[in-house]
Amino acid sequence: MPSRKAPTARQRRVGTELRRIREHTGLSLTGAAGMLGTDRTTISNIESGRFGVSAERVRAWAGHYGCPDHAYIEALAGMATERISGWWEDYRGHLTSDALDLAELEYHAVGIRSVQIMYMPGLLQTEDYARAVFAESVPPPTPARQRRQLSHRLRRRDVLDRDELATCTFLIHEAALRMTYGGAAVARSQLDHLLRQSDRENVVIRAIPFAAGGFPYASSSAHYVYGVVPQLDTVQTDTSTGSGFLDSETSLENWRVALDRTEERSLDPESSRDFIRGIAKQV
Repeated sequence: MPSRKAPTARQRRVGTELRRIREHTGLSLTGAAGMLGTDRTTISNIESGRFGVSAERVRAWAGHYGCPDHAYIEALAGMATERISGWWEDYRGHLTSDALDLAELEYHAVGIRSVQIMYMPGLLQTEDYARAVFAESVPPPTPARQRRQLSHRLRRRDVLDRDELATCTFLIHEAALRMTYGGAAVARSQLDHLLRQSDRENVVIRAIPFAAGGFPYASSSAHYVYGVVPQLDTVQTDTSTGSGFLDSETSLENWRVALDRTEERSLDPESSRDFIRGIAKQV
């Protein structure tokens, strides 16, 4: 018997949101099962993302739970009916599920806001820069894995060409701008690439100089992915030990505030371009 495919981040999210709606009403699994005419196991499996759920069932359950937010319910119903086998599935079994989940989230995003402390944003990396970053991994990747990592990183950039994607704002710290992964020539080429990408209508690049001082969550890089409605936003954080995905109401609100404050302390887009040009001349 073939093994069941692991649920993707978006599949799990539909179940998570149904659980949150249920818990908001104060219903236990047993109480919900009695109300919905089903059993606790079915509800638990759907809420955990192990089983899929139809749009009709999403609407019916949310209605029974008394959720009044029509836009939110319809957004969830839309997620439930998606059956997209995206390009990232070519990498399943070869790269981490976190890498695949991030690509899927970006594909469905209506906007992105990113803050990067030590690396260039993945969506704005050149091939040579990305290769140099992957080469520093511990333990070092095998040649085959590095090829897959690099291919996946470059394919992620295609999301910037999607008509459905609104503005992407990238807040890049001076430390990341000055790190010379791959050597001086690679670093200069990467900075030139940033300047070219900043000419896109849907790309805003803002530099955070050392002189700006401190800002919230200064030790963490993060990728804030906007959903169709604010409740379906997701934050992906990067640390030396791996990635994490946050979607609780508190986490989302905290990161919105943190990104707002960080953006306030960054240079405006035109000043950022001048700042990047200045660093490029020094490399």
